[in-house]
Amino acid sequence: MSKLKEILAQVNRAIVGKNDTVAAMLAGILSGGHILIEDVPGTGKTTLSKVMARVLGCSFNRIQFTPDLMPSDIIGLSVYDLSREEFVFKPGPVMSQFLLADEINRTSPKTQAALLEAMAEMQVTVDGATYPLPEPFIVVATQNPIEYEGTYPLPEAQLDRFMMRLQLGYAAEGEEMSIIGMDYGKNPADQVPEVVSSAELLEMRGEVSKIYMAEALHNYITRLTRSTRAHADILLGISARGGQNLYRVSKGIAFVRGRDYVLPDDIKDMVGPVFSHRLVLKPEALLKGKDESHVLEEILHQTFVPVNIEDRD
Repeated sequence: MSKLKEILAQVNRAIVGKNDTVAAMLAGILSGGHILIEDVPGTGKTTLSKVMARVLGCSFNRIQFTPDLMPSDIIGLSVYDLSREEFVFKPGPVMSQFLLADEINRTSPKTQAALLEAMAEMQVTVDGATYPLPEPFIVVATQNPIEYEGTYPLPEAQLDRFMMRLQLGYAAEGEEMSIIGMDYGKNPADQVPEVVSSAELLEMRGEVSKIYMAEALHNYITRLTRSTRAHADILLGISARGGQNLYRVSKGIAFVRGRDYVLPDDIKDMVGPVFSHRLVLKPEALLKGKDESHVLEEILHQTFVPVNIEDRD
């Protein structure tokens, strides 16, 4: 747990005032998921990704998504080698342990699909040959929720590939003073040390999978998942995959919080990040001024929370 505390301390040193978001992101990574960060420019999305990759000891690549980006620019391509008189595979930036897909909604659906296929299959295929991706393989994608001109919004089936959607938001006044006063010439990712190796990260993932969850809490997740499909304001509810992701990341946040068992609050805190980007609301709900967070609050309020959690013995 000392390594875990050091990871959080180092990231929070570079990303001021976002402790809960950092903890949720780390929980998602330790649960084996990919993360979508959606927020306005200048809130620290890219910096957070770089710092997290550095602290976790992962090789890092960044792709700036643009309308002219091609799938081969991501996964790589075969190039003819004159000396060997054969085609050889030249890997793309996807061949890294931690990949930042910056402004993923600014590239074409064909290029988006190439990345999301790699996320789902943990491999890429070029000219009939299959190449496995490194382990761990973590994708953090960013997008701006305000400016949609010239963008290609991810369809629901592709959004579902991301375990969580997070927002950073603006810092509080005192914290913003600290940010504004930071040395502009220094890269925050260069100011933090590597706390764990990628091999240790994989070991921590194994520990997360062993976190205990009572059957009553397992049932609670199932009820929350199914409630989204029956809610009057929801057009498309949460699939079994969404419920599975909530199950996994609830264990992850319990681990990050220093426990070897899940509490109801772990689940409730992760419902928004895991469910919100998977919901499709009815038009009449939007006209009433509701959004995903309002509907999820209603579902949480209406769903019975287990109080007596049985012992593990």
